[in-house]
Amino acid sequence: MPDGLTLLLLLVIALAVVFDYINGFHDTANAIATSVSTRALRPDHAILMSATANFLGALTGTAVARTISSGIASTPDGDAGQIIVAAALVGGITWNLITWRLGIPSSSSHALIGGLIGAVIAASGAGALKVDGILGKVVFPLVTSPILGVVVGFLFMVLLLNVFRRMHPRKLNDRFRRLQVVSAAFMAFSHGSNDAQKTMGVITLALIAGGLLPADAKIPLWVILLAATAISLGTAGGGWRIIKTMGQRVVKLDPVHGFAAETTAATIILGASSFGMPVSTTHVISSAIMGVGASDRLSAVRWGVAGNIIVAWVLTIPASGAVAWLAWEVLGRVL
Repeated sequence: MPDGLTLLLLLVIALAVVFDYINGFHDTANAIATSVSTRALRPDHAILMSATANFLGALTGTAVARTISSGIASTPDGDAGQIIVAAALVGGITWNLITWRLGIPSSSSHALIGGLIGAVIAASGAGALKVDGILGKVVFPLVTSPILGVVVGFLFMVLLLNVFRRMHPRKLNDRFRRLQVVSAAFMAFSHGSNDAQKTMGVITLALIAGGLLPADAKIPLWVILLAATAISLGTAGGGWRIIKTMGQRVVKLDPVHGFAAETTAATIILGASSFGMPVSTTHVISSAIMGVGASDRLSAVRWGVAGNIIVAWVLTIPASGAVAWLAWEVLGRVL
């Protein structure tokens, strides 16, 4: 741990770890809901596997972390910059806890980004936002990744059903139940590769604001390990409310559907991570599940539940931004 840490900076780091932990248990469903609902994995085995794969995935790169730390907004140095980061984390944490309590699979990623945007506007005005970075690295994947999830999930499922159309349904499900262990691990790995990096980014942003790192600094190794550990521990804590929604309430899944949804989502997320795009793993897996379910028939998807999820998607950035704005007003007076 570098020298010169202030109490305020320690508070920001602690909030970032709390956010990362909540992100882990909030998003556990992203990796394991389908494999648990199809009985490909026992819940305790699924959670252990997911936590391990999350940790390993978090060590695979820092492109997304650099987007969060330097690509969204310019923050002032010193205490003012650290208060902005703290307020952003409060916004993200609050929205995550609300949606977790309601069992709605919203985006931890966009809760954090919405919090950061709200806090920056409250502190410095909209002019401090990097519009090109937000449009290219946030808005573009926000819009396109769910569309890709639906379309690719649908097409991949149609392909699988045509390739294995002569196989007896019981044999097909037995085979894909085993394969789903691999696809669930792949999904958990991709989740770590994208979501853990967001916490790395906000901690690095706070360190830069505190003058402990230059503006173009690489993500420190201790920050990478801290974020990877926090998200994997959060994943191990589980998130059963959202697991039930993702695995059972959106569409009834067989193992072949679960395999298709997880493989589709994990591939999209890893691709986004390589380009430094902080996509919502929740959006991607939810949309992939919808696409896979719709391949059988449109009525297979419970569109009322899906509609509630989409409403939460739309509200996430403005709601977390509003909470962060209020948090900045309070913290700016207290700290």
